[in-house]
Amino acid sequence: MDVRPHSPVVVTLRLCLYALFAGLLVLAAARAHGPATVSAALGTGAVFAWGVLSPATHRSRRAAAVWLAALCAAWLVLLALSPEALWAAFPLYFLQLHLLPVRWSLPAVGATAGAAIAGFLGHGERLTAGAFIGPLLGAGVAVATVLGYEALYRESERRRALIEELVATRAELADAERTAGTLAERERLAREIHDTLAQGLSSIQLLLRAAQRALPDGSPAAAAHIEQARATAQDNLAEARRFVHALTPPDLERGSLSGALERLCSSVAAPPEVRFTVSGTPAELPTPYEVALLRIAQSAVGNTLRHARARRAEITLSFMDTVVALDVVDDGSGFDPGAEHTAARNGRAVDGGFGLPAMRSRAEALGGTFAVESAPGQGAAVAVTLPYPDSEGGA
Repeated sequence: MDVRPHSPVVVTLRLCLYALFAGLLVLAAARAHGPATVSAALGTGAVFAWGVLSPATHRSRRAAAVWLAALCAAWLVLLALSPEALWAAFPLYFLQLHLLPVRWSLPAVGATAGAAIAGFLGHGERLTAGAFIGPLLGAGVAVATVLGYEALYRESERRRALIEELVATRAELADAERTAGTLAERERLAREIHDTLAQGLSSIQLLLRAAQRALPDGSPAAAAHIEQARATAQDNLAEARRFVHALTPPDLERGSLSGALERLCSSVAAPPEVRFTVSGTPAELPTPYEVALLRIAQSAVGNTLRHARARRAEITLSFMDTVVALDVVDDGSGFDPGAEHTAARNGRAVDGGFGLPAMRSRAEALGGTFAVESAPGQGAAVAVTLPYPDSEGGA
């Protein structure tokens, strides 16, 4: 039969259809006027039972079509012998609509209705409007029922798939939000420790050094206390830096910023092909600088993957005399940066500019600059420049 999986309700309706066909065959045999009609009814019943019970018709559309053709042939023989076989056309409509493609099932239903009308008239029955309307009306009801069910079934399956996709997406989004929240909190704590505690201890060191130089000669006790205070401040500064390092994003824990950017490029499945280049002599950067540059690169590459439809992209990290620069360039569809600025002022985000305000804020928070160059159809370029920190009050 129909090889597609169906619900228990549909299976029950199918069994009712089989029972109706079998009952109509019994009726035709019971009202037969000769042994030939009984034999034809039994033969049709045997063909019908074989198709219902055979596993082949349940697994193969071709086997089901062959069985349906044999069943229709047996029914035509019975119809030629008994006008009572006319009523069996109604379950045959449903079988044809279920087992055959639409381009074949509709002509088959029409032919069956025509055969039923011809058989009824061929037995010399009185010509009435019902002789024509009955089979045609039954065929119309069967077609409307089956095609309507198929449309509802497809819509139900589509909605089920959308619901499953929505549930999976919500779960992924929840995991991503938890991970992003954890990383954001780690970065916030690292910035707070770096910008307050570490900077304060560095300032204390400088002040103690200045006080030590200003001490008059012959003050060994004061010099010892100042030296002890400097050592304590130095130890606490080292501890603060260890805290900052422990709160560093996982991408930076396994190595330098260059290594993290290299891993970011290698993690992208082409297309686009993402390459990484280092220019100049790499210098050690404070953790907030590395975190900001890595996050900006991740956001820019994410925009390229989601929106740009690019074939190639390149990340360049440049170490210059007084600044460190990061450039992310792609050859994608591009966008209008002016629209991005307008959307940002209005509290919205456009497809091409998603995440750009956050990138700009990261760069400006460290005293750097952020620029975007793009035009529709001409790719996009993101450029970040951060000045090196002061040697005394740096990382």
